[in-house]
Amino acid sequence: MNEQKERLLIVDGMALLFRSYFATAAMGNFFPNEAGVPTNAVQGYLRHVMTAEKLFSPQYLVVCWDMGAKTFRNDIYEGYKAHRPEPAPELVPQFDMTREASKQMGYYNTGFVNIEADDVIGSIVEKYSETYDITIVSGDKDLFQLLRPNVTIAIVKKGYSEYDLYTEERFTEEYGFSPEQYIDYKAFIGDNADGYPGVKGIGPKTATKLIQTYGSIEGVLANREELTKGVQTKLSADEEMLHISYKLAAIHCEVDIELKEEEMRVPKWTPHIAKAFQEAGYSLVLRYRDSLMK
Repeated sequence: MNEQKERLLIVDGMALLFRSYFATAAMGNFFPNEAGVPTNAVQGYLRHVMTAEKLFSPQYLVVCWDMGAKTFRNDIYEGYKAHRPEPAPELVPQFDMTREASKQMGYYNTGFVNIEADDVIGSIVEKYSETYDITIVSGDKDLFQLLRPNVTIAIVKKGYSEYDLYTEERFTEEYGFSPEQYIDYKAFIGDNADGYPGVKGIGPKTATKLIQTYGSIEGVLANREELTKGVQTKLSADEEMLHISYKLAAIHCEVDIELKEEEMRVPKWTPHIAKAFQEAGYSLVLRYRDSLMK
């Protein structure tokens, strides 16, 4: 009988921060504190993580953060995330505020300068997936490539408690190929949000068929004479971008990270935390925490 592993919850901090900000900013709800500084992203982030704690009952929790505007992917392709607008002035102060609130909460926060959170998450999965059952909370489907037998990805859907849960089995059934092949899939179809095009004219349906038939972008290219003339033409026109897109889509799992188990334990709520949040003006968090405990 296999011994059940303890659960590690990995939180994509920036994904929850942005989601929290835009969910209320669209209606003009910024929830300013006494100093007039918006807190909607901070309070939304905290409520997201508190809810995930209750839903997934982890023994350990790690929050991964993007740190720095540029990464090696910008060196590979200048257009990578280049089209994204500058953050709104109401959001700017909340980046540091959210990280500070996350520390005050007692969460284990990690990040590396000029390394994306996805790569940190991937490196944790690569190193620790045999030690823990892992649940990743994010809104980023690029993380699907990290799925394996004891890794679950919870994609945030609506509110604080509605998630789309993906296991390796569900992904394979839904997409028709393995999680590892998701990188090849993204290489073909590109990613508008991240600013890389893939192969123009090849969409999800064609990409899926190519991967199911040939296994990978290299398998497709090695058998290009079997492809329709239309697909051959598209590949010839964008073959370089296909390889670039593959490099951009692939999560790098080689970040040198050493987690400290005693610091990762899910923190207990204390009067000290309540006092700090009261002073910071995070009344929504305090009320929400009370409602979670009922």
